[in-house]
Amino acid sequence: MSFNIALTGLAAAQKDLDVTANNIANVNTTGFKESRAEFADVYASSVFSAGKTKNGDGVQTTMVAQQFHQGSLKFTNNSLDLAITGEGYFAMSQDLGAQDFTYTRAGAFKLNKDNFIVDAKGNFLQGFPVDASTGDTTSVSLSTSSAMQIPDSSGSPRATSNVYSSFNLDSTDDAPGIAFDPTDNTTYNSSTSTTIYDSLGEPHVLQYFFVKQDPATNPNEWQIYGTLDGKVINPADGEEQAAAPFAPLIDIGFDSSGLPSTTNGVANINPNTFDEVLLPATATTGLSSLLTNGASFPNSGVELNWRDEAGTNNKIPTQFASRFEVKALEQDGATVGRLAGIDIGTDGKIAASYSNGDTSFLGQVAMVRFSNSQGLQQVGDTAWKKSITSGEPIAGEAGSGTLGNINSSALEQSNTNLTNELVDLISAQRNFQANSRALEVNSTLQQNILQIR
Repeated sequence: MSFNIALTGLAAAQKDLDVTANNIANVNTTGFKESRAEFADVYASSVFSAGKTKNGDGVQTTMVAQQFHQGSLKFTNNSLDLAITGEGYFAMSQDLGAQDFTYTRAGAFKLNKDNFIVDAKGNFLQGFPVDASTGDTTSVSLSTSSAMQIPDSSGSPRATSNVYSSFNLDSTDDAPGIAFDPTDNTTYNSSTSTTIYDSLGEPHVLQYFFVKQDPATNPNEWQIYGTLDGKVINPADGEEQAAAPFAPLIDIGFDSSGLPSTTNGVANINPNTFDEVLLPATATTGLSSLLTNGASFPNSGVELNWRDEAGTNNKIPTQFASRFEVKALEQDGATVGRLAGIDIGTDGKIAASYSNGDTSFLGQVAMVRFSNSQGLQQVGDTAWKKSITSGEPIAGEAGSGTLGNINSSALEQSNTNLTNELVDLISAQRNFQANSRALEVNSTLQQNILQIR
């Protein structure tokens, strides 16, 4: 039996050497988790055996257990390189629409020819559907997940429906005293312009002209005129005013403190803002009639707001003894956009940014955890599959519950400690040599017995 005991020792030492060598071989493998060989003694007994004098029957390998502690992060310049800090795995599928998932911590992703996010083996990264504008996740079930794809199409244009403008008018200016003419700069005091967009994304110049009224008859009052691509806008119907005298978009007034007045000029919504001016538009009439490219503005019209979009208190229009100043000039339209970049947040949300300033959420990287990670079945390529002992995959959003966060432009390195592995290698080698010596001694003893005469 001593031969068999020594052989089990040799087998155990060989297993320890194999596991240690595998750890060392994968020291640079992204997302690799080191393993540890675990052993137990073999002890066979029966009802009539003398347990007090039983010496044991050797050793056996009980498990090669993977160690799932965190590996260090290596930062890169590729936004599709993803690393998980904390618990969790990426879900991957071999084919589009397949529900046979594998799970990995290796986040070295790239785009294939169809702009799907894949790993080096072509497996598809799974993601949850989200609301394109808010990024809110609509489902966190693996059954509703799908392969993540980065669009290569242009961002759609968006017609302007609101313009926000705030300003300071110089109270020391003199009234021009002559009829307004947009081509004659002596007929107005100040002007400013912004670009707005039609339904096809073509830009148009919306220009404001500020004309001070005679202080003798209309103190602290101004008129605002508007043109679109040089055509004077009629505030009544949004169409073009073909000839002078031109009607202003709005008459505005200020009190003695230089703040918007509810008594001077037109009646205002409140003391902090003037009346908004709605320029009507349909497909063929109103403000859309000023276009010649077959496009239009929204049927609800374009609203000119005399404030900033947030309604900030210090951004209200004023009339102080200071030169003309534009405090806010914004609009909510956009031209056609080209994909400018991809950003992946710590929560796994993938956002596409476009050259027109728009941002669209494409999806959320699916995260999965297991009740018993050591029960996962290894399938190679730094990937695992669920098993009976691992439990079912529990999907969720990164950063929620016990799931870790996602780091973009980073990779999780192997968690193998090379120094420890080299020490273990020496120890396993010594164990192998010791068991080999035990076999040699057994052989010598049996040879001596055979030589007895």
